[in-house]
This record gives sequence, C-alpha cells and structure tokens, in this order.
Amino acid sequence: MDASVKKVLTDLKARKYAPVYFLQGEETFYIDLLSDYIEQHALSEAEKGFNQVIVYGKDVTMATILTHARRFPMMAERQVVIVKEAQDIQDLNKDIGGKLLLDYLTKQVPSTVLVFCHKHKSLDKRRELGKKIDQLAVTITTKKIYENQLPEFVLEYTKDKKISIDDRAVQSLCEFVGNDLHRLANEIDKIIISLPAGESISGERVMNQVGVSKEYNIFELQKAILHRDTLLANKIVNYFESNSKKNPMIPVVAYLYSFFSKLLIATQAPDKSEKGLASELKVSPYAVRDYSLALRQYPPQSIIDNIASLKDADLKLKGVNTGSADEGQIFRELVWRLMHGASA
Repeated sequence: MDASVKKVLTDLKARKYAPVYFLQGEETFYIDLLSDYIEQHALSEAEKGFNQVIVYGKDVTMATILTHARRFPMMAERQVVIVKEAQDIQDLNKDIGGKLLLDYLTKQVPSTVLVFCHKHKSLDKRRELGKKIDQLAVTITTKKIYENQLPEFVLEYTKDKKISIDDRAVQSLCEFVGNDLHRLANEIDKIIISLPAGESISGERVMNQVGVSKEYNIFELQKAILHRDTLLANKIVNYFESNSKKNPMIPVVAYLYSFFSKLLIATQAPDKSEKGLASELKVSPYAVRDYSLALRQYPPQSIIDNIASLKDADLKLKGVNTGSADEGQIFRELVWRLMHGASA
C-alpha cells in the first residue's frame, strides 16, 4: 500500500478526521478504500440519517456541494459530505467552480468532513486549484501499480484479512487477474468466503476460483514453450481449442506477446540476475525465473522473430488475412513457431 494512503488510513482508524480530503488519480481502489472507510466509520448509524450526505459529481455544482459542507451537524460531533465521481462536477474545471472551492478551503468548517472522490485522473496543475490543493486539503494522488508490486498488495491484503497464502497462489492471482486491484481484491474475497477455517489459500484453490485448469493453463503453456516440450504444448493447445470459451486465443496471444516483449528488453538489462531483471522489467519475483530461463534459450533475433509471429497471429485471430485457417490451426502454428522457429 502506498505510504500516503497508509498514513491517512491509520489516522482514520485513530478517529483523526481532517476537514477536507481530495482523493484523485488512476488507481480507484485506494480512493474507494478511504472514502468507504469514512462513509462507514466517521458517524454512527444513528447519526448518519441527519449528518451524512452523498452526492454524485454529474448531478451537482460546486455551490451545491459547499452549501452542504457549510451546514452544522445535528446532535453529532461532525457531519460527512462525500462527493463520488467528483471528476464530473459540472463546474469543477471552470474558474467559478475552482474559485468557490479555493474560498472554502481557506475557511473550512471544522465540524464537516468533506470528501472528493476524483477518479481516473488528477487536477490540472496548471490551474490555481491544482497548484494549491495539496497545501489546503489532505490530498492523495494514486497511480496504477506496477506488475512487480502486485505480490506485495496480495500479501498485505490477505494479511489484513488474517489469511495465509502460498507463493503459487500469489503468482496465480497476479498473473491471471493482473493489476486491476478491485478485481484482485474481489477474487481474494470470494476465495476467503469458501475457505475452510484454518486453511491457507493455495495455488490450486486460486485456479479453481478463476476457472483455470490446474494442468492446462497459460503458465504451463509458457513453460512448455520455453522448455520446447512439444508433447505438453500440443496437449495444452488441444485443451484450449476444446475449451475456447474459458481460454479465448486472443488474450493468450497477448499474454505471450507481453512476455516476449519484456524478454527483448531483458536482453539489454545491465543486471541479468533475477533481482535485477525483476527491477528492470517490473515483474513479480515469482515470474522472473521464466525470464532468466528464456534468456538462456533465445538469442535476440529469435525473440524478435517470435514477437513478429505473435503480431501476425493476433491479426489473423482478429480476422485479418486468415485464409481458410481456423483459430485452432492459427494458434497451433504459432506455438510451433515459438518453440522451433526460435532455436539458436
């Protein structure tokens, strides 16, 4: 978790509330985490009826929001005003809206907790509001996390839930779900619900949860390709072809394209140790072993050829220059090229 998010969450749990929070940026998970905590915990259930207001940006102007904020709480220590989808406030990016908010920020109502959830982007730093917001409010600016940061997120999230998780499960979640933190947390929550008391989350349980075969999945296909295990690769291709709804070809090609593209970058890495590659490629420590193996298997020109083959297969799977070949034939030919056309 980002240090600034962790600090704000720690303060909230200690019931230290600031008058204004401006939560902005690309990673909406942390924006929702903080705003949901305030919504659920700043007031008691009895206090919420008169003292909690939730509005959506597209429905309000800044004047309306600040009218709510300037009210005083009724039979409570504080009131809470939460603006969801604040990026859609009608006049936020106009001079009048920005000026109204700046005026409020210089004369904040201490008994109000005003929360802006400004998602997917940040305020324009060229405008006066964007320049001054950090000094006048508690501001969190979130960014999408890198692939190599995902294992830390999974481990921290499961630790907070008091659930243990093995390395294979961490890798499987990171690779199959990716850096959509909302979906990642949701998949973990679904696993925890069905997890017997005292058990840890295993790789097999993760694969069952996300609908992936334990034996025939993209991990095993990639390993078969790297080891040039033709028999296993053909078994996995056959499985993918007969279970195409669960294993659509285009995302699989995209996954392999990402791998070989990063592998090409790895050929130029100054430090080719596993630690050095993990840092250079921004991949998880669990995934970096495959890159180390592949560097020994594929010279640079073979990697370039494989990237070209993957681009060609992607176009064909999308209906460009397919000829009479079906998806299974296109994919089978691609896997053969990745193994045999990449020999030194």
